[in-house]
Amino acid sequence: MLDKITSKLLIVFGTILVAIGLELFLVPNKIIDGGVIGISIILNYITNYQLGILIFCLNFPFLLFGLKKLGHKFILNSLFSVTSLSVFTMLVDHIKEDFHVQYATHELFLATIFGGIITGVGVGIVLKNNGSLDGTEVLAVAFTKKLGFSVGEIVMFFNIFILGSSGFVLGWDRAMYSIATYYIISKAIDFILEGMDDTKSVMIISDKYEVISNTLMTELDKGVTFIQAQGGYTKDPKKVIYCVISRLELSQLREIVIGIDKEAFVTVQNIHEVRGGRIKKINK
Repeated sequence: MLDKITSKLLIVFGTILVAIGLELFLVPNKIIDGGVIGISIILNYITNYQLGILIFCLNFPFLLFGLKKLGHKFILNSLFSVTSLSVFTMLVDHIKEDFHVQYATHELFLATIFGGIITGVGVGIVLKNNGSLDGTEVLAVAFTKKLGFSVGEIVMFFNIFILGSSGFVLGWDRAMYSIATYYIISKAIDFILEGMDDTKSVMIISDKYEVISNTLMTELDKGVTFIQAQGGYTKDPKKVIYCVISRLELSQLREIVIGIDKEAFVTVQNIHEVRGGRIKKINK
């Protein structure tokens, strides 16, 4: 129960950040984001309707459509996220009117950088807590099998169309700033979702697996797992060493493995989230 309450509070905090990024940095400077938020900003400029109402109204059909495809839990979280963003966007807009403030900065470069970071961090917090602010992602998940494209490719197509369209409405200089903003937002989202640790998984295939694994456990204080495998050509039984390390420990691991077996086969992959197990060093 406490986890659910914490998750909802974090979603609210994330949407507050997005609302600030939009209302104080991006929208007043005619810079847009991708997805439904981007469409909402363009329509806000054309019709002068409140941005918060447009975000809710445009997202709602997508969420309704995805109800059967993605399940009630995700859609309800997304509906909560979108509603929260709509409310806080209108609230920030109202506060701006009360204090006669239009924007945090009129410098396009600063608006692009700081608006992108604040908005991206907010979106990342929402996504990390199983919410969503973009109905086009729901549509992409629903149609990915039918169209034969990945979710990322479908979302990218939507965003290219949206960001390109902004050039005709807001001007091509604003379209270019919007592309830069979209890139910054995506990087800020990745930072929130992946974290600062930049954790990596490593798989090592070597006949000297016992010596390597013991050295990793002793010198790096890492837990290791053996995976039973078989050579495709020789058909000989193999043991694969699997462990999770931080980016800073990768060079140490390479030195250990090469020092024991120069012929060892090593693969390294980025991973986004790790829970449980002995991931970090134990302070002795």
